[in-house]
Amino acid sequence: MMGSVEVTIEKLAIPDVILIDPVVYGDARGFFLETWSAVQFEALGVEAGFVQDNWSRSSRGVLRGLHYQLEHPQGKLVRCTRGSIFDVAVDLRRSSPTFGSWVGAVLSEENKHSLWIPPYFAHGFLSLDDVVDVHYKCSDIYHPLGERTIQWDDPDIGIDWPVERGVDIRLSDKDQNGSRPISDSECFD
Repeated sequence: MMGSVEVTIEKLAIPDVILIDPVVYGDARGFFLETWSAVQFEALGVEAGFVQDNWSRSSRGVLRGLHYQLEHPQGKLVRCTRGSIFDVAVDLRRSSPTFGSWVGAVLSEENKHSLWIPPYFAHGFLSLDDVVDVHYKCSDIYHPLGERTIQWDDPDIGIDWPVERGVDIRLSDKDQNGSRPISDSECFD
């Protein structure tokens, strides 16, 4: 069905961030779903022109982020194909009424949801299972010199990470050493 939309969407508290629930066709053999269709997503207002796909594997308690790029800001379409994550977007547009606000959603192998995070947002996720695979499409190239990190636990943002009792948060050296609060961060006008 050319041009039909085979997904349902939920605009979150920051309306530019969209939770996508695809139609899954399944039977005794398994399942099939489309993870990306330019025609369908353009009808939903997502025009990304993706140029890069990424895949990460993490274990329980790994927190990646909150990352963004000043140069070549990336929009990301994120999905979790193994295990589950709590995925977060933080609005870094100073002129936006939701500047400094965050939204989050559980993405999992089970629910098959995706999250569209537009450019000019910081992105991060917490791994909720022992083995987690995350795949995401990016609308611009990775530019390491323009990359910035905001503290995952910045009290001004106040993300309510669903950390299980007895699980320690594990960060990369980059995220531990490069982090700064949003108040000291370079953001977008």
